[in-house]
Amino acid sequence: MEHYFDKIQTCATVIKNRCETIPEVAVVLGSGLGDIVDQLAHPIILPYDSLPFFPQSTVVGHKGQLILGELKGKPVLIMAGRTHYYEGYSMKEVVFPIYVFQALGIKTLILTNACGGINEEYQPGDIVLIEDFINLAFNNPLIGVNDDRLGPRFPDMSEPFSFKQIDKVKRIQPDLKHGTYGFFSGPYYETRAEIQAFKRMGCDLIGMSTVPETIAANHCGMEVLAFSIVTNMATGIQKVKHDLQRVLDTAVLASAKLKALLLAWFD
Repeated sequence: MEHYFDKIQTCATVIKNRCETIPEVAVVLGSGLGDIVDQLAHPIILPYDSLPFFPQSTVVGHKGQLILGELKGKPVLIMAGRTHYYEGYSMKEVVFPIYVFQALGIKTLILTNACGGINEEYQPGDIVLIEDFINLAFNNPLIGVNDDRLGPRFPDMSEPFSFKQIDKVKRIQPDLKHGTYGFFSGPYYETRAEIQAFKRMGCDLIGMSTVPETIAANHCGMEVLAFSIVTNMATGIQKVKHDLQRVLDTAVLASAKLKALLLAWFD
């Protein structure tokens, strides 16, 4: 863990040295949501490959850039592209950026993703506020020796997503749909039987990201807020086979709604 902690500090130092102001809010963009960065004023772009030890995204729809700028006159850090457990990274590698953010002084983490809808009240293109999660991957980034400099051995997870931030979003958009996100390791799309099991467990959404970052952010004391764009209905609910391009196209079309919501949050 000493080596891991040192890598975090080294990466954070490089970022600090290249930026005049470090914001208190970071936003992680999911598949197909990269155009949100177009709203940034005074952007400073840091490609992931310029940051020591930073994991490189290999998935279509993830730019692989850390961007510092301003939204509504407020400083923000945008992570344009994430890494996933299914890409072959360890859980600790997946959440490395989150601990770097904490080392920078980030207080609030906003996570976004493109995912499948299990709750049949949803439809593709909907924005859903995540209120809780179920870890269906049966792995998490805290397994192993704990480093008390990062967070406690046994972090509380009764409020994985900040109640205060959830209430703020509901005041902004009272009719926004909300639900529980199920984390599935992927990269294959789920079977019909799996989706039926997840539905009985209480999952409204299913996706391959967000939960590892949420766990790490809670571990190191950040507030977390998370949104899903429903890009498709889950296996057995939709009548066509899954297609990545259709997922990305839906995410791009719906991103304007999420962009408007994020801008309202920054007001």
